[in-house]
Amino acid sequence: MLTPADNLIVESEQTVWNGRYKLDVIKFRQLRFDGTWSATRTWELWRRGAAAALLPYDPVADAVVLVDQYRLPAHAAGFDPVMTEVPAGLCEPGESPEATILREAQEEAGLHVRTLLKIGDFLLSPGATDEHVALFAGHVDVPPTDAAGIAGHGGLADENEDIRVRVFPAPSMIEAALEGRMANATTAIALLWLAAKRDMLRSKWGSGA
Repeated sequence: MLTPADNLIVESEQTVWNGRYKLDVIKFRQLRFDGTWSATRTWELWRRGAAAALLPYDPVADAVVLVDQYRLPAHAAGFDPVMTEVPAGLCEPGESPEATILREAQEEAGLHVRTLLKIGDFLLSPGATDEHVALFAGHVDVPPTDAAGIAGHGGLADENEDIRVRVFPAPSMIEAALEGRMANATTAIALLWLAAKRDMLRSKWGSGA
């Protein structure tokens, strides 16, 4: 159920799909900027809830650890479906975002995170879903890689995950974000934040703390 609010009148809520995630149809009126109430509006609301994501950064190597995954919706939208992303995942019931991302960093990329630093909380598609992501930077040691920068593969077999772990120089990924070449929004936000805060992280974490 939607939380009551002074600027919202909920006329009805109906769950029309309850598979891996719920899809609700909401009929509502909202208080307009001129002080009057809107006509009844009908919106579909995809219920995904809380998520967490991590920008794994090694300040000594000045490198980031990202993962490649196949995303069917990216294909449907006309993008390359193999997306380069920060490790991320949905929070389990009762799980804090911090616990979520430490778990996901290990499951997806085999990473031990020394320190977490909160970047912010972001709505990913507020016109369609309640999913919101707590984004962190994490102090990590980059794993060894092959000549192509691939550090191995991760993911859970029982979830049929197929994840490739890669290490990139931070400057090249920041440049990609600044040039609009990072299609994953959470990853782009994380790298643009790194562009502004990289010197601070190298000073704060560069000693190996």
